[in-house]
Amino acid sequence: MTKRARQHHSPAFKAEVALASIKGDKTIAELVRQYDVGPNQVTKWKAQLRAGAPGLFSPGATSAESASAAEQSAINRHDLYEFMSQLSQEMSAEYQRIRRRATEDPGTAGDQGEENWAALLRGWLPPTYHVVTKGRLIGVKGAPSPQVDVIVLKPSYPPKLRDKKLYLAAGVAAAFECKTTLTAAYIKKAVGTSIAVKSLFADRKGTPYRELRAPIIYGLLAHSHSWKGNGSSPDSNVDKHLHNADREKISHPRFGLDLLCVADLATWVSFSMTFFGPGFAGWTPLRGLEQGYAMTAYTKHSRYIEGQSENFQSAHFTPIGTFISYLIQKLAWEDPTCRDLADYYRLANLAGSGSGEQRLWPGTIYSNEIRARIVGGELNSGRSFDEWSMGFT
Repeated sequence: MTKRARQHHSPAFKAEVALASIKGDKTIAELVRQYDVGPNQVTKWKAQLRAGAPGLFSPGATSAESASAAEQSAINRHDLYEFMSQLSQEMSAEYQRIRRRATEDPGTAGDQGEENWAALLRGWLPPTYHVVTKGRLIGVKGAPSPQVDVIVLKPSYPPKLRDKKLYLAAGVAAAFECKTTLTAAYIKKAVGTSIAVKSLFADRKGTPYRELRAPIIYGLLAHSHSWKGNGSSPDSNVDKHLHNADREKISHPRFGLDLLCVADLATWVSFSMTFFGPGFAGWTPLRGLEQGYAMTAYTKHSRYIEGQSENFQSAHFTPIGTFISYLIQKLAWEDPTCRDLADYYRLANLAGSGSGEQRLWPGTIYSNEIRARIVGGELNSGRSFDEWSMGFT
């Protein structure tokens, strides 16, 4: 067995992991996967944070020390965070411009919003991917999908067919609906379209990843949202409508929405985990489930963690940064050429921290062969982009 090289983590990184563990809405296994650390490190840093927290408020903690820490943090700020901040500001300015024009020409305003997202993808995806707007996907049997606003074509897609507006489903890496202002109806519609698009692909077999995930990414992108009244909680409203639509419409994890990004609010990311059973070292029962079951969740990455008196999110966080980071990670599962960049974004913590409500699934969502192999202990929790991992984005 190859010995894993020792990693050196910054104090800020350790504090973030410890805070996530103290918050308590993720298991240690989930934190291990999210931060690429060992379970003993999570436990150790959590204990250290609790032991050292009183000292933060002691008379000996001077303002000069705090100022020095702030200066060092500014020096260490990654340029990636500045790029994401600029993108967010540009998207906000475009939203205001589109709104001013929407009453004059609603159709053109919608097209401009789609082009904003298409331009963002063209600027941040590898150049081998080709981004187009307004088209339908066509399955091997000739059935077309509903119209999709933005489509990401694989590097292998034939150049001759890029402008035909009927795109071969097998050549599409990702597809997105784009809205200037998100509403509950748009969320419900996007979940339904995700089912229609992913139904164009045959069921896959062979690994937990292949059986839980479709070979295409589908998402919903918006500049802003409609929940801006006094006392409104937009994060909670999106949570509620997304989870309700998922439970109402999604009959299998592979049909679910993969990404939902509201540029001035938050990003929701699909996550899947397999429960492996007592035959696997370190197994602990979860809510009395039998072995071989699965969990899915929409992990919300927002500036503020609801229910907390302070903002624990990293200062550099942007919803667009989270979207780009996780889009590359999801592409990397199917395209190994994206994996170095996906790992870079993850280690730079471009996405920040997140949490989400779990949905539990019965063992019947797996084929008999894969369920038996899961129960037999073939899962692992340490290798990136391994289709037998316990969890994957």
